[in-house]
Amino acid sequence: MTATMNGTPKKELPAEPLLAVDDLVVEYPSKGWRRPPFRVLKGVSITIGAGETLGLVGESGSGKTTLGRAVLGLAPIASGTVRYDGKVISALGPKERRALSSDIQVVFQDPYTSLNPAMTVNDILSEPLRVAGTPRAEAEKRVRDLLDHVRLPADAGERLPREFSGGQRQRIAIARALSRDPRVIVCDEPVSALDLSTQARVLDLFVEIQERTGVAYLFVTHDLSVVRHISHRVAVMRGGEIIETGDAATVTTTPQHPYTQRLLLAAPVPDPQRQAERRAERRRLAEATAADASTNTPVSASTSGDRA
Repeated sequence: MTATMNGTPKKELPAEPLLAVDDLVVEYPSKGWRRPPFRVLKGVSITIGAGETLGLVGESGSGKTTLGRAVLGLAPIASGTVRYDGKVISALGPKERRALSSDIQVVFQDPYTSLNPAMTVNDILSEPLRVAGTPRAEAEKRVRDLLDHVRLPADAGERLPREFSGGQRQRIAIARALSRDPRVIVCDEPVSALDLSTQARVLDLFVEIQERTGVAYLFVTHDLSVVRHISHRVAVMRGGEIIETGDAATVTTTPQHPYTQRLLLAAPVPDPQRQAERRAERRRLAEATAADASTNTPVSASTSGDRA
């Protein structure tokens, strides 16, 4: 089945994953003498195809950001593998990881701290190109193209980050991630610091860029409405494990796991009576989730590949 966005047919996604995480375990040292390490990820497995968006959703502390950091080589992997384009990258050294940065990029959560306040936008966008050895004239043209792609004015390059709004700063961060033509971008809560109207515009920009370039996203968020808008498939994390996976439409409207149902009910609605009913149902599901906590049995829904 082809993926769709706003009723527009999209091409079939490749069968072979571009990025594959298999049985990944991430541990951090614990405080105290001879205490065992703290296990953040407990055997996580996901796949992402070229041109696909996998939405990774869960509450704070569920391990979703750690999974993104592990893909980027920024978290200590105790066991398991991360494969990119069929090659194991989880054991690469710093030099090899730097070489891989042209293929795997990141957009961070906070557009106010992810950009150097002392550099102009031109310098921010051209820095990765200069480091890669791109000639000056070619780098300048590339920066102009990037500003155009993220719908910023041509004179934006001469300004400092503080002269832009939060949504505009996030567009600059997206342009920086795109500067080396990556095939995968890890998006770590990239719209959570933005107001709702700005969120919608930035999400539409992510979709537009994907349709134009074929880039794949690992989209980390706590908001099911966000993953419903942008994702082809969704994976739900709880306590360092994947507990439910499936196509975005199914997981974000009729989830099977009580924990995912609780996440869906956590979103407020304008009707006070319905809101009271949702709170009561959420309390009931909280009891069911607590009873199921010892098993964390994963649920897998059908995966049509449709973007909701």
